[in-house]
Amino acid sequence: MATGETGFSDVVYDLVSVQYHSLKAGHDCGQYVRDAENAGKKEIAEFFRTVMEQDSERAARCHRFLAELSGTEEAGPAVS
Repeated sequence: MATGETGFSDVVYDLVSVQYHSLKAGHDCGQYVRDAENAGKKEIAEFFRTVMEQDSERAARCHRFLAELSGTEEAGPAVS
């Protein structure tokens, strides 16, 4: 199992990274929805809502995977 400079596995790092970026993108899409609605573009606003839902599900899946790995040797160094 490869680990980076942090001592955590690459897989854990990757999951945290995808989770962060999904949450950030979902947050940003809230503004995109408002922009589309303010421009009277309901179909585009709905598209951004769909993107937000997909980002939320992606972040939740990462969270579940991280919970499965938590406390295992695969996760990284134990916290005392």
